[in-house]
Amino acid sequence: MQDIIERLEKMRAAAKLGGGQARIDKQHQKGKLTARERIDLLLDEGSFEEWDMFVEHRCTDFGMADKKIPGDGVVTGYGTINSRLVFVYSQDFTVFGGSLSEAHAEKICKVMQQAMKVGAPIIGMNDSGGARIQEGVASLGGYADVFQQNVLASGVVPQISLIMGPCAGGAVYSPAITDFIFMVKDSSYMFVTGPDVVKTVTHETVTAEELGGAITHNTKSGVADRAFENDVEALTLTRRFVNFLPSSNREPAPVWDSQDPVNRMEPSLDSLIPDDPAKPYDIKELIIKIADESDFFEIQPDYAQNIVVGFIRIEGQSVGVIANQPMVLAGCLDVDASKKGARFIRFCDAFNIPILTLVDVPGFMPGTAQEYGGIIKNGAKLLYAYAEATVPKVTLITRKAYGGAYDVMASKHLRGDVNYAWPSAEIAVMGPKGAVEIIFRGDIGDDKKITARTEEYRQKFANPFIAGSRGYIDDVIMPHNTRARVARSLKMLRDKELDNPWRKHGNIPL
Repeated sequence: MQDIIERLEKMRAAAKLGGGQARIDKQHQKGKLTARERIDLLLDEGSFEEWDMFVEHRCTDFGMADKKIPGDGVVTGYGTINSRLVFVYSQDFTVFGGSLSEAHAEKICKVMQQAMKVGAPIIGMNDSGGARIQEGVASLGGYADVFQQNVLASGVVPQISLIMGPCAGGAVYSPAITDFIFMVKDSSYMFVTGPDVVKTVTHETVTAEELGGAITHNTKSGVADRAFENDVEALTLTRRFVNFLPSSNREPAPVWDSQDPVNRMEPSLDSLIPDDPAKPYDIKELIIKIADESDFFEIQPDYAQNIVVGFIRIEGQSVGVIANQPMVLAGCLDVDASKKGARFIRFCDAFNIPILTLVDVPGFMPGTAQEYGGIIKNGAKLLYAYAEATVPKVTLITRKAYGGAYDVMASKHLRGDVNYAWPSAEIAVMGPKGAVEIIFRGDIGDDKKITARTEEYRQKFANPFIAGSRGYIDDVIMPHNTRARVARSLKMLRDKELDNPWRKHGNIPL
């Protein structure tokens, strides 16, 4: 018995040491934490329960039979974040470069399956050189097994991927299926083919950072959702982020204690909208001022900035916010904004998180680039997401709501539960000047007539009253009272029940 205990302790020590002190030091020199250090920072102190510490690969080719390290390059198990259960896996770059073997994949699949059984989020920390070449197709099969579990878990439990090192080739598709991807600047990257292959095939010279670094995927591709300065910031803010999410699709949005008075007035909002309808303002000011404790966790803040999405709390309850941003492209909807908004809405709907929509949209972005980029189908993704969503939907039109974009942005016609407008709201087919130039085409050239007609059109439609008279707007509210009115609506909607017709799944215009 004593021999077994001693052997057990040796194996534990070997597993905890990973690839050895020299490789751990090298990881630290790169400004990166080890797999176990990351888990320790992410989870509540002393809460981690490790699984499969003694698993080893089964490869005997290319001298691998003599190279076995307990754990095989990934640390898996479960613990808590603010006393709430989560499952984690953390790839260990010090062991075979964090490469994925058949056994490595089996460990990941095992915790994913258990997370679905008990209803808890999955957080994966990716730091891997890719498939283990010595295992050939067995490692490729391992990736496919992980992908399958990602798909089955989608919409069942939240899935978060932290990219904390290299993630290339087939490895990128597991994070791509998950709900959120967070990256670390200067030390993480994602791409299907690396710079060397790109140069060989397309003759482009590009660095790994330019091709798939955190800045690239947070500003250009939209693949990632946030970029953090270092491992510590990424893990700390992931802890904060998880607090907004329910543990599974079987639970309502989490409610936390809040000391922020629900009836708090915000007089400054009465002057948020400029007198000049062409002048922009920052919609984030409105979001922050109506949120509990001004706490707003923005998603994809550097991508498609003409739409703002993220999480706040109102009366302690998590709420997903989607808002047009007049500061960027006048808040127009384009291809990227439509995709960004649609994906966020579908996440909220899958996990019972109410949706608050703040509307100031002059329409869809015109131009050949948008049409060739598929604005029709991409805009339809946003429409589809809103129309399909059955969670509570509260909408506030702050200023412009023109054309088809009015319909798309959680209008009453798409089963908006409560639709408010500020007195500054303008709901019309298009802006006054464009409308007048079509209706009174014969007067073009006569500036006085066009100006008078434009003012006439503005007086008739640049207000919320016609929409209100038809019941498309439930009430016109004062800006300073927005938080209280939204909170009251969300409270009323907490027990909302709405089911879509039975179907295997819809066919969203992908």
